[in-house]
Amino acid sequence: MSRPLLFLDVDGPLNPWAAPPERRPEGYTTIRVALHPGRALRVWLNPSHGPALLSLDYDLCWATTWMDAANRWIAPVIGLPELPYVDFGAGLFALRADGVHWKTEAIVAYAGGRPFAWVDDEQSQADEEYVRAHHPGRALLHHVNPRLGLREDDFAALAEFAAAPRA
Repeated sequence: MSRPLLFLDVDGPLNPWAAPPERRPEGYTTIRVALHPGRALRVWLNPSHGPALLSLDYDLCWATTWMDAANRWIAPVIGLPELPYVDFGAGLFALRADGVHWKTEAIVAYAGGRPFAWVDDEQSQADEEYVRAHHPGRALLHHVNPRLGLREDDFAALAEFAAAPRA
């Protein structure tokens, strides 16, 4: 039986973008990323997150607007190997009338029925309902506070989900 997938968002869980801008969180390093010419983006990353994520019983996958750019900019800083990613294509930032996040349908399709956890700072009840209605496997939509990023209790919740009996 395969391990569950862990879908990783960058901004919020790994980069606590909503933390006070004048105070880099303890344990984090700052990188400047020029994804678009003319303006560098400040990103805070915690190098301990990579080893902690790799120690979990999951197959990791990016689920972020960064898509493949996360492999160039984020993975090396936190110690992750190159990971597969969800390609959101034309669905990137597309608003839905039902309130479901624009990532949700693509994540469910990518999972293909396989159990998964998804860490993000933007899921809602509409996403929970969509996943229940369209995904036959176990799923955990784990909200991460974008002021704090991934913390010990988040890793504990992910480990608990991965360790739960697999049907």
